[in-house]
Amino acid sequence: MGKLAFKALQILGYLPLSWLRGLGFALGLLLHKAVKARRRVVQTNLRLCFPHLSEPERDALTRQVFVYFAQAWLDRSWLWHRSAACVQSRVKFLGIEHLASDEPTVFFAPHFVGLDVGWTALTLAMPHAFTTIYTPQSNAAADAWIERGRQRFGQVRLFRREDGVKAIVSALRRGEWLYLLPDMNFGPSESIFVPFYGVSAATVPSLSRFSALGRARVVPVITRMTDKGYVVEVLPAWTDFPSQDVQADTALMNARLQTYIDAMPAQYFWVHQRFKTRPEGEPSVY
Repeated sequence: MGKLAFKALQILGYLPLSWLRGLGFALGLLLHKAVKARRRVVQTNLRLCFPHLSEPERDALTRQVFVYFAQAWLDRSWLWHRSAACVQSRVKFLGIEHLASDEPTVFFAPHFVGLDVGWTALTLAMPHAFTTIYTPQSNAAADAWIERGRQRFGQVRLFRREDGVKAIVSALRRGEWLYLLPDMNFGPSESIFVPFYGVSAATVPSLSRFSALGRARVVPVITRMTDKGYVVEVLPAWTDFPSQDVQADTALMNARLQTYIDAMPAQYFWVHQRFKTRPEGEPSVY
């Protein structure tokens, strides 16, 4: 995508939300039909994680995954280009009382389609310094657009993975809150295998390690798409995390993530090859 495409997205942000969601619905159905390889990834993930679903139920859920994905992508048009007042009118922010303390904080932000809305809601609502970890995009225009969008409001800093753990931990100890998305397959390096819906999944133990090294509480942030926009909910801090056992902590993170997903399975990022890295000797599931 080039600069003109992102300019067009900016213009789309001024459409009524219902119209934009309608476009997203159509785009999602088109992607579902056209992008066969990614559709197989979604279907494989759903088959592994929800084996009790019938094939028609899994097919319907797959279509809805693509619809939510497309709608959330188009929603960035207003999220990253409209006024703060517009964003606040479309995003309901719950649980702010759980942020009353200034203590070091790691936000556990799972990969739901509204993950950028959660970040924006926090940085817009809270007079606090925030950091997150950013993976650069291969498309230069997309990379610039995403970076600008994620730095719109508040006091924010985007770390890149090559910046290393030390810089992130130092920021945490200085009181900068970390918005962390550790629930994807980042390859075998530094990952450990823990269950995710009963399937061994390579998972980075960064939530446990950053929490321990930064002497920080862990606060889940869950974002749900609605017809009127989004609901961003800050949940109470986990009182039993981290422990002295990184493996147990990471397994607990996945178990709690499952409960969040079960409440809105179609809004999770199933387009990602979550089980791409397999334990030694196991064949590829894709």
